[in-house]
Amino acid sequence: MTVLDTAIDSRTPGYLDSRNATLDRLDRLEAAIEEARCGGGERAVTRHHARGKLLPRERIEMLLDQDVPFLELSPVSGWGTEFPVGAGVVTGIGVVEDVECMLVATDPTVEETAVNPYAVEKIRRAARIAACNRLPLVNLVESAAETASGSPPGGGVARDLSRLSAGRVPTVCVVFGPTSGDVAYLPAFSDYTIMVRGHAKALAAPADQLAEDERDALRLARQCVRRLNWRKSGPPPRTFPPAAPKYDAEDLLALAGPAELFDTREVLARILDGSDFDEFKPAVGTSVLAGWGELHGYPVGVLATADGTQTSADAQKAVHFIQLANATDTSLLLVQRDEAGTFGSGALDALAHSTVPLLALNTGRTGDPRFVFSWPADGPTAGDDDGVIDPRDTRTVLGLCLSAVHSAAVEGAGRVGVFRPGKVDQ
Repeated sequence: MTVLDTAIDSRTPGYLDSRNATLDRLDRLEAAIEEARCGGGERAVTRHHARGKLLPRERIEMLLDQDVPFLELSPVSGWGTEFPVGAGVVTGIGVVEDVECMLVATDPTVEETAVNPYAVEKIRRAARIAACNRLPLVNLVESAAETASGSPPGGGVARDLSRLSAGRVPTVCVVFGPTSGDVAYLPAFSDYTIMVRGHAKALAAPADQLAEDERDALRLARQCVRRLNWRKSGPPPRTFPPAAPKYDAEDLLALAGPAELFDTREVLARILDGSDFDEFKPAVGTSVLAGWGELHGYPVGVLATADGTQTSADAQKAVHFIQLANATDTSLLLVQRDEAGTFGSGALDALAHSTVPLLALNTGRTGDPRFVFSWPADGPTAGDDDGVIDPRDTRTVLGLCLSAVHSAAVEGAGRVGVFRPGKVDQ
């Protein structure tokens, strides 16, 4: 066991300024999230409730098991664009009848959803996450009545849903009202379709079950998930209960501020179980950090970039580490600061051939990760990853993601990339 030391605390020069900068960014983020929660505005929400209908997050809350977390994905998608914040769609992972599921809930109070490209991308991203992580997909759909005729569906959603069917991942759809655009594909391509009597209309999708009202429909959806007899294919956590990090997550607010305070080891000390990190080849290269740890009991390999130009030693160190993660069926976590550069071509090629689950923090879509999150930055973001998160929530978010990816088998590709031990002093 190698417990990380830490040199960052509230006495560190620049700590308070960096922390305050991050808190300012979080205030702007929270305002955007609140705007998304308001849907189509107070008038539209009041009219919707007056009809005896529930909002998307209310439907999700009623569907989920009691007192379980819901990991919402891309809650501020479309922020800073001409389209509504949140794109009129809520997506995320939650537990239904003890089964981790991907949930998609459209917001009928937002009229532009049928023609909003961010809405389509959120739905497609949710379907892809469900497919690669073997998560049953539950769709809670209704389009705004004013746009019920909508525009012709584009077909991308249909292709993604077809991949779920090909992978034998079950899909459930509850239709609460009219559907339009790409949303119309969700009931049409689902294995189980539940419709609310007298309200639901769907494209070429006969109901498997008719519900008397929305609450009855959600009860039937829970019943449907219970009868899936679904089991995880991946291993459970290796350590339970996991040891908490030895250092305070509050410090991540300062580490997420201006780049001069960012240090990957300091981040890991606040998210890994017991702050325990076994560094791989610490004497080889200075621009790539690699090593092993656990996060909420799940084994994980960490690969991170640092300042400086990557040498051939750094590149081969990264490739060798990716190979070992695949050989030991260990999930990978990529961590970097935006200003710290990117991984070299050798590592990128190895990541392209790697098959173990890949999670990413502040890296963009490097290596096609199962999940990719970022810390708040200056200015609005359109939400082209799975979410901008409070740095203090990093450990919890990554833990929920690791649990989700273990719904599928965790299997490495064996030898990936090109590694020549003779070229590097080990």
